[in-house]
Amino acid sequence: MIKNKKILFIILLLASTYCNIGYSYIGPGMGGGFIAATLGILVAIFAALFAILWFPLKRLINKLKKKEPKDNSNNIENNTDKNSD
Repeated sequence: MIKNKKILFIILLLASTYCNIGYSYIGPGMGGGFIAATLGILVAIFAALFAILWFPLKRLINKLKKKEPKDNSNNIENNTDKNSD
């Protein structure tokens, strides 16, 4: 069984390296469109990943900021009273 897999792998490797002449022409419009589409797909993937990761982190940061002490005026008055003595 393993020998058959090795032979199949060698045959597929040789078949994939075989190069036949393709009598076709890809113009600059088609090439540019292909590049633009590829870059668009990549940007969409990274934007989706950024959105999935950033917005929960932003919500967590806002929750942590809201947990700071709310009544700072008493602390400031107490500190000034102690300094004036």
